[in-house]
Amino acid sequence: MITALRTAVISLLLFTLLAATARAGVQPVFPDGRVPSLAPLIDDVTPAVVNISVMSASPEEDNPLMQDPFFRRFFGLPDKPEPRLSAGSGVIVDAARGYVLTNHHVIKGAREVVVTLKDRRQLQAEIVGSDPGTDIAVLRIPGERLKALSYGDSETLRVGDYVLAIGNPFGLGQTVTSGIISALGRSGLNIEGYEDFIQTDAAINPGNSGGALINLKGELIGINTAIIGPSGGNVGIGFAVPSNMARSVMAQLIRFGEVRRGRFGASGQDVTPELAQAMGLASSEGVVIVEVAEDSPAERAGLKRGDVVTHVNGRRVRSAADLRNQIGLTPVGEAVELRIVRGKETRTLKARIEPVQAAGGRGQAVPELAGAAVADFERGGRSQAVIVAKVERNSPAWMHGLRDGDLIAGVNRRRVRSVQELLTALKGTPRPVYLQVVRGDARFVIQLR
Repeated sequence: MITALRTAVISLLLFTLLAATARAGVQPVFPDGRVPSLAPLIDDVTPAVVNISVMSASPEEDNPLMQDPFFRRFFGLPDKPEPRLSAGSGVIVDAARGYVLTNHHVIKGAREVVVTLKDRRQLQAEIVGSDPGTDIAVLRIPGERLKALSYGDSETLRVGDYVLAIGNPFGLGQTVTSGIISALGRSGLNIEGYEDFIQTDAAINPGNSGGALINLKGELIGINTAIIGPSGGNVGIGFAVPSNMARSVMAQLIRFGEVRRGRFGASGQDVTPELAQAMGLASSEGVVIVEVAEDSPAERAGLKRGDVVTHVNGRRVRSAADLRNQIGLTPVGEAVELRIVRGKETRTLKARIEPVQAAGGRGQAVPELAGAAVADFERGGRSQAVIVAKVERNSPAWMHGLRDGDLIAGVNRRRVRSVQELLTALKGTPRPVYLQVVRGDARFVIQLR
């Protein structure tokens, strides 16, 4: 305790000294003449952070008018639409197998992905898998003499910890910025389906997406993913996917090529101080269950309305979004252990995540969802939604973000309960088309065109 306190005090004094002397124009030095610097740390970790160049289809290719040769000649357009080029960042996390973590939105719709190392080697990358829900993707590159970052435990982070963000902003090349952790567990930003972001004031700009957020031990604690700013640039508010979440997603992407989210069948809300007082709870931590679906894993485990979930697999539950994240990242077929408070009792329940089953065989094709087969999803003998029975990898439906087991509940806020209703809605809906999708216990929107 004394050692930790002494270290914290020395760090604070050093930070204050650096700031004060920088303002005074004086360069601080140690007694032996050395200048305080993060350069040794940066020299060690930056070879593991890569630049990613992506070639994807032009938006013109989805426009029927743009595909008409007469229309293109009339307006003096090139014979063929030019491919779109974009840039981002990535982090090598397994040097032996060449695995690179990045963001889903960096490589979404990619035809070709090229990774550039710090030593300027350029390597063709293979997309192992991608998950729109967490905005995480995994690439694989060949090559020798690769440098990987080791994972840090994002559960141990605290607001105020110093961090460094490394990436490729605006395609300029590798750039390092510094700051602190501004907040933890950020959600409700409407960025992706599963939100548990680290917020930092380290400068993050377009092109930093997929890059590394590291601590002063040189450990990877987050994958930079989003910024908030009026012009899309840095205003001191950036977000990163925690390393523990990215690591869990990566394991499934390598094993299955996708994240297989199943059905749990319960939803809840945050325990507020007022709710805790009304329920006679000792604290306002946890999630109170407000709905348990009939014949669901949650019901079979014994979960009931009014139960307060405080831990999942021994990990404290901070909010309803946190509960959804933890269960949503549990692979189909695996069990989750829930610690709950019911009245004045504390109990432990176990629920096994089950796949969402389709009715009516393998499903049928839908022209607007090329590469996907859909079927009626029945519950209680009646069709309640449309289930995606199968999605071909790298098909248009796959690139839009649809995955096996997704439930399509609506089209442009119009409820659909069967394949026939889906077909009717898609044909009669003007552009753009938005699908309301349920994946596991998460709800989000996918834009088709």
